[in-house]
Formats: sequence, structure tokens, C-alpha cells
Amino acid sequence: MRLVALALCILEVGWLFTLDRDRKSRPSSALWLPVFWVAIAGSRMVSLWLGLAPSMDTADKYLDGSPIDRIIFAALMVAALAVLFGRGQRVVAILRGNWPILLFFSYCALSVVWSDYSGVAFKRWIKALGDLLMVLIVLTDRDPSAAIKRLVTRVGFLLLPLSVVLIKYFPALGRNFSVMGMPMSTGVTTQKNQLGMICLLLGLGSLWRFFEVYREPKGSHRKRQLLAHGTILLTVLWLFAMSNSMTSLTCFLLAGSLMWATKLRAIIRRPGRVHLLVVAAVAVPLLVLFLHVGDEALEAMGRSATLTGRTDIWKLVLKVPGNRLIGTGFESFWLGDRLESIWGDTPRARLNEAHNGYLEVLLNLGWIGVALLGVLLVTGYRNAMAALRRDPDTGGLKLAYFLVAVIFSFTEAGFRMMTPVWIFFLWATIAVPGASASAPIRARRVAAPNKAGSQAALSLEQA
Repeated sequence: MRLVALALCILEVGWLFTLDRDRKSRPSSALWLPVFWVAIAGSRMVSLWLGLAPSMDTADKYLDGSPIDRIIFAALMVAALAVLFGRGQRVVAILRGNWPILLFFSYCALSVVWSDYSGVAFKRWIKALGDLLMVLIVLTDRDPSAAIKRLVTRVGFLLLPLSVVLIKYFPALGRNFSVMGMPMSTGVTTQKNQLGMICLLLGLGSLWRFFEVYREPKGSHRKRQLLAHGTILLTVLWLFAMSNSMTSLTCFLLAGSLMWATKLRAIIRRPGRVHLLVVAAVAVPLLVLFLHVGDEALEAMGRSATLTGRTDIWKLVLKVPGNRLIGTGFESFWLGDRLESIWGDTPRARLNEAHNGYLEVLLNLGWIGVALLGVLLVTGYRNAMAALRRDPDTGGLKLAYFLVAVIFSFTEAGFRMMTPVWIFFLWATIAVPGASASAPIRARRVAAPNKAGSQAALSLEQA
């Protein structure tokens, strides 16, 4: 029965790709590099899939890593560099226009100097550059909009149906137990919150595609694509129920609502309303989680005021000695003696993150890193809004992914390198100079049927 289910899953994946096929859209074949990169980051390391990963039962094992994974990531990065070398002018133009990201990565590199484990920190920084390389491949494609469509589609069609099969028919791979001994569904990932995260990001991608295709003229091509992405959305909802990841589900509802709202004429014609919606979407979870406004809402979702023990983790890690101005060094906090000490204080858990993206940056990069992250957020939001003005379709997805990173990081390590949230955050916030001359044309074409729509697009462009 299990082999039959796996065979049907393979057939379903092929069926989804066939339904969503668009002969008019032909992004570069180099797009498979970020597809593989995001698929690995969103599921498990290759060594884990092969059963060759070293056990992480001691702190020393975190210093070594897997040689198989190093080889694979190195090969992907070398291939990405070769692709980007051929797109040199476009790459240089993008990097020149995004100095906050270059400054942030430069400071991360500098922090390797004061890390207790400089060799490990440097290797992790090199791998972190891979995130940026993969995003640049998408942004420098001959059709960046088609490239992001293919990226979220390919990864979603691969990981989400496979997660269902692993949960239902391969429990040794698709299920696990929490540190409290409670069963949890993990699918292609190793942890329920990670499963929720890929459902959130890939689900938003399919929701975006569904909205986009729904507005196209009726035809067989439209029906096929609606069926494909409708199937993925139903799969996402089922996986959300199985994972019980309330952070990801909340982010999905808030970001999905914002994306839908940006397609309404009454919203898009007034940029102030878009800003207000973003502020409200951030303020609601902020008030509930940290100011205890409406604790009954948390209880209704089956969560306590301690956020499933997260507040205890935050108090614990803040007591660990360290330089708060510059931090412990890039990706160096959860290593060596500090990790052993934290594990000693939490014998039932093997923590390796602070469950808060902002706190994670503080621990590793200090207040200087937090300040640079703040610059990234401010400039990134400005860039996402500029993209929304140029191309409301793709800009809506960028704004949704920006919102996800901000809210997700309240209770998870969303700004940690080599995580899908961080990768999509980079894509959403990097400004593309002279972004595709076709983008304004597409925006005008959508608004063209009526005068009010044209005025709305003009109003947003001038804001």
C-alpha cells in the first residue's frame, strides 16, 4: 500500500506540473538551482534523507556538520556563481542599489573575527551567501515575475504532496515526537513548526497564483491552473491542521488577507490604506503575544501565556553572559560551552534557537546587528511598496512575504540564514533598479478597463 501511495504521489506531482504548464513563460533553466536550494532548506539536509547525517546528541557535533551536505551546497553555489557571472551587469546594478543588505552581510563577516569558533562561523557565513546568490538568480532572470512563479510552484508541487504521503503512509519519516513526548506530524521536515513554515510560504505562493489566474479570461488554460493551485491550497490547509503550527497559520491568514486586499481598487488607489493594513497586521499579534491584550485568544488556540514555553527560553538565553553590543559572532551563540550550559538547564530539550528572530540576531550580532536589521526592515518595506506601485500583482506577494518575516520572527527564528523565511524575505525586499519595463505595462493593462482603475494606478504610482 505504501508503494502504491508513493507512486500515486509521483503521478500527482506530474499531473500538477502538467496543469500549471505555461508555454508562454520560459524562465532560465538556471532557476533549478534556487529550486533545489529552497527545497533542501525547507525540508531536510540531503544527509538526513540518505540516513548518513551525524547524530546531534552532543554540542561538539554541531561544530562538525556533514561533509555530504557541504559538498552539495558548495556545488550549488559554484554553479550559481557561474550563472551570475554571465549576468554581471544586472547583478552589479542590483547590488549597488541595495547597500543595506551588503552592509548587513559585511557586518556578519566581520563578526566572525570575535567568534569563539571562527572557523565554524566563517563556513556558515559562506553558506549564508548562498541564500543571496539564489535570490539574485531569480531577480536577474530574463522574466523575474515568471521566475518567482516557477520557484514557488516547483518547490510547492514537490514538497507538499510528498509531506501528505509521508505523514499518512511513512510515519517513520513523516511523524516524530516533541521533547514532551507528544506525537507530531512533520512531513518532509523534521519538526512541526518547520512543516507549518513551508505550508505558509508555499501556500501564499499558490494563493497568489490562484488570485492572479482567477482574473484571467476564461479558458481551458485558466481552469487547469486554478485546479492545480486549488489542489495545493487544500493540501496546505490539511497540513496546517496536522502540524498544529499556530504561528504559521496566523501568518498565512494575515499575509493572505493583505495580499487579497492589495487587489481591491478601494485599497490600491490609496497607499495610506495599505500602510494602515500593514500596521494593523503587525500590531494585532504584537499586542496579543507581548502585551497580553486578549489572552483568551491564545487560550482559544490552545496556547498559554508563556507561548508554549518560549518566554522561559527568552529569559534563559538572556541570562547567558556575552557582549550585547557586538554579540557572540555570526551563528556562534548555539555552540560549545554555551550550548552545553543551556542544554544542562533544559534537560528535556535540545534547544538550538531562541524562538524569536530579533532575539536571535541580538545574541549573535549584538545591538549593532539589531540596528542593521532595523535598517533592512525599513528599506525593505519601502522597496516592497515601490514594487507594489510598479506591479500590483508581484508587489502584493512581496509585501506578503515581508509581513510574514516580521510576524513569524516574533516566535520563531525567522531571520536565521538558510531558512526559507529569510530567503523569501531577501527576495521581497531587494530593490531591482529599473525593474522590468514590462511591469508598469502589466499594471496599466489590469487597470485599463475603466477610468477609475487607471486613476487608482496613477494615484499609487505618485504616492
